[in-house]
Amino acid sequence: MKLNLVFKRKDILLLLLILVIGLLLRLYKIDNPVADWHSWRQADTASVARNFVRDDFDLMHPKFDDLGRNQSGLDNPQGYRFVEFPFYNSLFALVFKIYPGVPIETYGRLTTIFFSLLLLICIYILLHHEENQLSAFFGGLTFAIMPFFIYYSRVILPEMASISLIFLAIIFLYFWPGSFKKTGALFYILSLVTAALSLLVKPYSIFFLLPIILIFYQKKGFKMFSMASFYAYFIFLVIPLGLWRLWIQNFPEGIPASTWLIAIVNTYQGPQNIFFKPAFFRWIFYERIPNLILGSYLVFPFIFGLIKKPKKSWLLHSIFVSSLIYLFTFQGGNVQHDYYQTFILPALAIMTGVGFGAIITEKRIFSNRILIIITMIIIFGFSFAFSYYKVKDYYSTDPNLIKIAKIINTVTPPNAKIVTDRDGDTTLLYLADRKGVAAVYEDLSIFKNKGFKYFVTLHEEIATEVKKQYKTIFENDQVFIFKL
Repeated sequence: MKLNLVFKRKDILLLLLILVIGLLLRLYKIDNPVADWHSWRQADTASVARNFVRDDFDLMHPKFDDLGRNQSGLDNPQGYRFVEFPFYNSLFALVFKIYPGVPIETYGRLTTIFFSLLLLICIYILLHHEENQLSAFFGGLTFAIMPFFIYYSRVILPEMASISLIFLAIIFLYFWPGSFKKTGALFYILSLVTAALSLLVKPYSIFFLLPIILIFYQKKGFKMFSMASFYAYFIFLVIPLGLWRLWIQNFPEGIPASTWLIAIVNTYQGPQNIFFKPAFFRWIFYERIPNLILGSYLVFPFIFGLIKKPKKSWLLHSIFVSSLIYLFTFQGGNVQHDYYQTFILPALAIMTGVGFGAIITEKRIFSNRILIIITMIIIFGFSFAFSYYKVKDYYSTDPNLIKIAKIINTVTPPNAKIVTDRDGDTTLLYLADRKGVAAVYEDLSIFKNKGFKYFVTLHEEIATEVKKQYKTIFENDQVFIFKL
């Protein structure tokens, strides 16, 4: 299968147009404090980067601001954060170290934006080569302008970096000539390196090895099973991840609990098993994908793209199948937190693009160019509006929380460890720029003996009881701060 990476001038202009639109939309509220949707997870990620800058760039010992046992069940006095290899965090920490003129949070968002635009390019290239220019344009446009895509393309989270890297791996292998002559070795190595890095950033990208296997099959058929390069690819792919997972076992206090991701969600009735329950299908295949992500109307071209016979191969469908397997594997995580759907966004954009391309090129449906343009504007317009109606509040921040954080930062010493009763939410710790714990899981006297100096609560009834034992150093109608 001989492939040409060279684009015509029109393709380059279309891609540049989509990239510019996507970039401008992603710059919306780029300087927001880390107090918007999923701020606790963003705060954890950003704090690792901030600690890299302040301490040293010890990638083998990433640390965040939470010293408690809320995430792992064990006391974590060093603040270890062993979730993923901190490649993403270290990137914007390094940029901030070189040029600290911009807030580190802005650098974090810009890093995510950079990876999202790389992913957009990959989507365009795959659709252009597997389908046609129209599919590439509309698939790229979907990824560029839909509100849910935009928001998770500019948050301080590593998911976008991981999915972007695995798609780069797919692209490099896609254009690998099948041999190691001339540039062949370079494409193979680049694919292997980006895939391995993707797994280190987020192991969930392992589900997208299915399209990689399919590409090997497209190039060599069943002969791939007799090729050393086929086995070497997957062996060297998992070695870095295996070594990292082996290393972090030395720090169990820094490894958050993760078994719940498969089947458990937290509800007002406590933890509930949702595995293949009706609630899972309602949340994912009614609330999230059709309405929140695709804005209702884009469902029609998306379904059309799914059922359309592929023009060249089943590669694009294999990406969708990979996304589906991911959804069904981590049902608890995907229902509990919508940012887990970041990994399925490329598949949704791709299938939507395929659907648009198929519908428009079907002369029996659309023969009038003006009608086509009007219809596309209506579909995207309504879809954008419906999705934006749900996503717009994601950008909202709590001004009171930001004020409280400034108060804590003012009245407590920089090196003081504090206790907050935020049910595990580390946002306040990050905004206040203090290390401590984000939940009260034992008596304050025990925290005092462990070296914690201050207790912060936003609840007046709790403050009333604490006043009986500890000195109040600050209080207003929003926050109470006690010296332990």
